[in-house]
Amino acid sequence: MSTTKKIPMRKCVGCQEMKPKKEMLRVLKTAENEFVLDATGKKNGRGAYLCFSKECLEAAIRGKGLERSFKQAIPAEVYENLKKELEQLENE
Repeated sequence: MSTTKKIPMRKCVGCQEMKPKKEMLRVLKTAENEFVLDATGKKNGRGAYLCFSKECLEAAIRGKGLERSFKQAIPAEVYENLKKELEQLENE
């Protein structure tokens, strides 16, 4: 009898596709109401997941996916910071 390990799946708030958790980027809302990218997926706080692409981030902004996930309005500077951090991760 073979045992296969279950792979945790998450839905992208941009493209709405289900993908393995390790293939996605976690946007995290900390206890101090700050929004940061959590590449490890292990930091404490409320999280929403995005694919590693600018298109999904743009779709999440247009469709207000992150705002729905965190149940609050998200300032424009947070989106700018997320874009910069995503670009840095893509360049690594």
